[in-house]
Amino acid sequence: MARVGVFICHCGENIARTVDCARVAEYAATLPGVAHAVDYRYMCSDPGQRLIETAIREHGLTGVVVASCSPHMHEVTFRRTVARAGLNPFLCEMANIREQCSWVHEDREAATAKACELVRLMVEKVKWNTALEPIHVPVTRKALVIGGGIAGIQAALDIANGGREVILVEKGPSIGGHMAQLSETFPTLDCSQCIMTPRMVEVKNHPNITLYTYAEVEKVDGYIGNFAVTIRKKARCVDEALCTGCGECQSKCPQGKLKTSVIPNEFDLGLSRRPAIYVPFPQAVPNVPVIDKEHCRYFQDGKCGVCQKVCPAKAVDFTQTDQVVTEQVGAIVVATGYDVMSSGEYGEYGGGRYPDVIDGLQFERLLSASGPTGGEVKRPSDGKVPETVVFIACAGSRDRSHGVPYCSKICCMYTAKHAMLYKHKVHHGQAYVFYMDIRAGGKNYDEFVRRAIEEEGAVYLRGRVSRLYQKDGQLIVKGADTLSGQPVEIAADLVVLATAIQARPGSDALAQMLKVPYDGYGFLSEAHPKLRPVETNSAGVYLAGACQAPKDIPETVAQASAAASKVLGLFSMEQMEREPTVSVVNERTCIGCFDCERVCPFGAIEHREIRDRRGNLLKVVSHVNEGVCAGCGACATTCRSGSIELRGYTDEQVFAQIAAVGV
Repeated sequence: MARVGVFICHCGENIARTVDCARVAEYAATLPGVAHAVDYRYMCSDPGQRLIETAIREHGLTGVVVASCSPHMHEVTFRRTVARAGLNPFLCEMANIREQCSWVHEDREAATAKACELVRLMVEKVKWNTALEPIHVPVTRKALVIGGGIAGIQAALDIANGGREVILVEKGPSIGGHMAQLSETFPTLDCSQCIMTPRMVEVKNHPNITLYTYAEVEKVDGYIGNFAVTIRKKARCVDEALCTGCGECQSKCPQGKLKTSVIPNEFDLGLSRRPAIYVPFPQAVPNVPVIDKEHCRYFQDGKCGVCQKVCPAKAVDFTQTDQVVTEQVGAIVVATGYDVMSSGEYGEYGGGRYPDVIDGLQFERLLSASGPTGGEVKRPSDGKVPETVVFIACAGSRDRSHGVPYCSKICCMYTAKHAMLYKHKVHHGQAYVFYMDIRAGGKNYDEFVRRAIEEEGAVYLRGRVSRLYQKDGQLIVKGADTLSGQPVEIAADLVVLATAIQARPGSDALAQMLKVPYDGYGFLSEAHPKLRPVETNSAGVYLAGACQAPKDIPETVAQASAAASKVLGLFSMEQMEREPTVSVVNERTCIGCFDCERVCPFGAIEHREIRDRRGNLLKVVSHVNEGVCAGCGACATTCRSGSIELRGYTDEQVFAQIAAVGV
């Protein structure tokens, strides 16, 4: 006979403000099968948990219902509590009377009545619960990190320093990401290359890290602890083992002469030109060139081949082809970074029409010592030093008309940095900043912005720019200062747009490959914004950096280390323990239609052959891979023969709850 204990939590005032918790406990005590019912202010606290443990022992409880917040918040907490008291943890259920009751109702009587209903439903369900045992899955203790920016580098190094092997895959010819393009970083104005380059070299030389650059992940199979990842290593047409990085091939490439080259330098965002065989930037890791086949004359007409002739190491190999490798890994960290909205998206600000209207990353390259101007601030149009520069914040961000209603988070800070660094380069110049409002929420961030205004003399104008046009070789910026209520017109030599931070192109395809949710803007979604910020709903896949949302460098590094700690936690055991709330197939009644396979979003359905004693094939049925199944229940609702059930949500449990409605 069932002996259920019901524990009503006040959640401080979160629940008790709207729900009469004492009355709910009194009602619960009258329900059939309930042996004990009590309310308490904070059930998740140590005294509250001890109260549950004591009640289990003293009243011989066979099941527990905790009526409090969402199971996403504290289900694991209360399951551990009942386990300490000797009860199977899966004989504990939670009734959500906070999010589903107190937070959505104002009428105390109605909310209390609804809370009583929710408790009654969970009491009926827990009566049908059975003792379940965790699933144990073997773990391949090697990690894959996708993306070689600062997030991927930090995650890879942390995992490798923890004694585990790492495969780091970078789409470009070199690791470094956007941080390698920066001149200095806020709020300390550290040289970006100075703090980045040593870590890039450490990645290359680390014995636990295998680095694949100029490579892409093509396919991911398997499940947490046991992923099979197919990686395509694109042909550089340069043998990495032979290349010495002397640079002779680049200097002799006919396509590389600055006066004749028409190939935009991607690293300088089109502000300079490069040869057809190139290293992205001087500090690139690996320092091995790659041939751009689209622009290489040898691949276009077969008439060049100069790079191969002059290479002293004989490393250039035009016959080299793509290689496909498969790696077995136990966890995946996604660190694919971000892109910035092109200034051309903002035609009203002259982006794409006027060469002296550039975006923030292009301005970074003008400031950088390794940039196209050697660190001198010069106008792209004529190479002259700009005497007046206008910075326009929120150019794309927080703008529904351009499809980006969110804040890009870092623009206020890097705009202040740009204004400051401009003054460091052009002492007599004047910087103007048009802004909506300033968001400087970080350690020493607000002080940094004030320094740009008070010490460096940047003029901040609160208002939007209404029009930008060219006149007599200058850019006329018309706007308004809403604080003074006056219109503003500035003749600028250079305009820098703080364009929106966006998800990388193809992030949605990668998310689908990994079976990770993503939002309407292409950013990957975490499992829980507070309690599981680096995990995803696809077990074994973790997020790091701006692939999740716009982030600055400190936050990115912190999240990368957090993802690495999750991976190391997973790798701390040879077998991983998973919840048994997965689907199970009744092979006797399964008709082999495989509708379940078609609807399973996680690829957990496999085919199993049923044979007789002589080995003759009788039928092929569905089988659930417990390591892959996420317990969503899509297969159970689709099965036309009713042969699939989700443990913990069986037909008996669900029907018991339905029957309790309106009793």
